[in-house]
Amino acid sequence: MSTSLLTDRQREELHKAILDYLSASGFTQSFQMLRTETHNQDFTPTPKSAGLLEKKWTSTIRMQKKIMELEKQVLALQEEQKNAPIRKVTDSSDYIPRAPELHTLTGHRSPITRVAFHPVFGVIASASEDTTIRIYDYETGEYERSLKGHTKAVQDISFDPRGNFLASCSIDLSIKVWDLQQDYKCVKTLVGHDHSVSSVVFLPSGDSIASASRDKTIKIWELATGFCVKTIIGHTEWVRYVQPSQDGRLLVSASNDQTARVWDVATGECKGEFRGHDNVVECAIFAPVESYPFIKELIGIDPKVSAREQPLPGQFIATASRDKTIKLWDSTGNCIANFVGHDNWVRGLVFHPSGKYLLSAADDKTIKIWDLKAGRCMKTLEAHQHFVTCIAFNTIHPVVATGSVDQTVKLWHCR
Repeated sequence: MSTSLLTDRQREELHKAILDYLSASGFTQSFQMLRTETHNQDFTPTPKSAGLLEKKWTSTIRMQKKIMELEKQVLALQEEQKNAPIRKVTDSSDYIPRAPELHTLTGHRSPITRVAFHPVFGVIASASEDTTIRIYDYETGEYERSLKGHTKAVQDISFDPRGNFLASCSIDLSIKVWDLQQDYKCVKTLVGHDHSVSSVVFLPSGDSIASASRDKTIKIWELATGFCVKTIIGHTEWVRYVQPSQDGRLLVSASNDQTARVWDVATGECKGEFRGHDNVVECAIFAPVESYPFIKELIGIDPKVSAREQPLPGQFIATASRDKTIKLWDSTGNCIANFVGHDNWVRGLVFHPSGKYLLSAADDKTIKIWDLKAGRCMKTLEAHQHFVTCIAFNTIHPVVATGSVDQTVKLWHCR
């Protein structure tokens, strides 16, 4: 005897539906016999059971027809896919920011001075002239918290490589260290500069902080104690920006004295001076080793020949200036390329993680993407309603952030 696929309740409902059908169709003898065999002698047709068998039957027919139609569509799509031309998958190293923006982050009451992505989590921090730092979830664009403690404009911010601390600096002459593991509590205030602190950055080791100031100096601070362990002197005007090399051996700085300089972190010695801009140098950054093959191709060096050499961080530097230009330098101080295209002060620079491109932000309200190998601008984005003051590239997800005098931070998806 075969086992029924129906539950007892389903079987009972089916029997009643058949009984209703036999009764409605005038099959009296069959109705009486089935009622006896199914032990439903007290069954009488009701409105609830009326037409139930016909409804289920027509529903099944419609379902079968739909299945046949879907099977035909699947076969057609499979045939289309089989005959479609093979398309090259875009390499993620070619991803660049594209309009429209992914999110516009609001809340600051004065111009944005700097943006920084957390190295591990989906968090972005923004610094502003309104004296605060705001923390957002960059994946959703949702505001999370504000960090208050500085008494004047916050000029720069930097996460340590492990993402445990955030350093900030201000016109109030101080540097503050915020502990993310203690709910962003301010755990240290570093004081020692004699004027506005313009730039702050963690060294790659994570145990030291470098800062640059309007007092014309660069200072190295020990994170554990908060002590200033070195003061580097050499610039003759306001030092706007400072950044370490990938290995932490060197620092590059940008100044109002129209130069960029490279310094030995261990000795404080100036290793190179880069002169050529006609105005304030707003930003200076080391090219990552990933960009070396593209830079070498730009200047006519065969990357295959030089590939056998071990790339040493700090060989190339990019600078941005109020003279509206971006310059690329080798470590000896030779200007090897000029990038001309912005119509106003160039404020910020960042290299693409692949090393293929250089991105710039400027007071002409745009960001530009420069192809390093070709030495030309390949894309311009109308980014903000006012001057674009800063730019950052997230190395975890393909997202670029920009900040502006318009008091907003914009996130741009790269694709």
